[in-house]
Amino acid sequence: MPLDFSGLNDAPRLLIEARLKPLQGTRFQPTGFPNLGAAEYEGPGGVPMLLVESAQSMANRMEAICWDEINNDWVKPLKDLPVIKVVDKDCKPLTNSVLEAHRINSPYILEGKDKAVFNVLKAQLADMEEGRVDIRRLASTLLQLDPNALLHGVFLAKKELAGGRLRLPRALSAFIEACGVRVAASGGVKNDSVNPSGDTAKGFGNVPFARDEYTGEITAYFNLDLIQIRAFGLGDEVEKLLIALALFKILKFLDVGLRLRTACDLTLDGATNVSRPKDFRLPPLDWIEKDLPDLIKTVHKAGKFNDNKDGVTTVKYEK
Repeated sequence: MPLDFSGLNDAPRLLIEARLKPLQGTRFQPTGFPNLGAAEYEGPGGVPMLLVESAQSMANRMEAICWDEINNDWVKPLKDLPVIKVVDKDCKPLTNSVLEAHRINSPYILEGKDKAVFNVLKAQLADMEEGRVDIRRLASTLLQLDPNALLHGVFLAKKELAGGRLRLPRALSAFIEACGVRVAASGGVKNDSVNPSGDTAKGFGNVPFARDEYTGEITAYFNLDLIQIRAFGLGDEVEKLLIALALFKILKFLDVGLRLRTACDLTLDGATNVSRPKDFRLPPLDWIEKDLPDLIKTVHKAGKFNDNKDGVTTVKYEK
């Protein structure tokens, strides 16, 4: 059945929530931050809260489930979407714009000897050094190189590119938090049966350690900014493709991407719900996977991707 997103035509946001629980047992390990550890905080009414997974990490995880590491390509439903692949001096795969932390702003794409992508960006966007940045032109250029950046945002910080002012916020954002949390304190010992009293600074000896895990009610939240997608001005075909791509990322992550850490292996606890707009029903993942190839072909035939048949722009990275 063809995807129907008409229920989103007047909506500013698509908001989705999914209750989660540990796959086994009741404890889970949250994300940690330098000099902070777990991000505990107090919610409304004094409810103890915990950040389980940050917006930055969720973006990385939703990108990772789109990439086939073995074949160094998009997963099957996303084949032929534009992407920038980086190879080393021996033409072996090095990285790509989907997996790089700063996407197209990756130093492996813009800072090497190969200036192919840099020159495209400069030719199409550098004249915006003064005045307001033309978001529609920026979005059109990013669509040619990697549509993924339109959903997860980009910041082209190089002064040669419109004075370093080219940026898009995330259109798709997500996080996981838990409420009513309590610490499940435990610990262990790294045993050295040969020399229990050895120099621990060098890796010898027995080393006891403390460990904090948590219990509580876990919820994943997803926010798709439909106003921003429309503001790109890329046409109905591209808007439908971007919405389908975003839903693919969300539903695929909830299907196969919930093993966040060794001690944080989660699973769905009930249905995935749309909180806004109330009357919109999520299409099944298999419907989205079936329709995505045709949506990609439609946008490609409209001439809105780059001229490469498979959508790939290759950059050779040499310092």
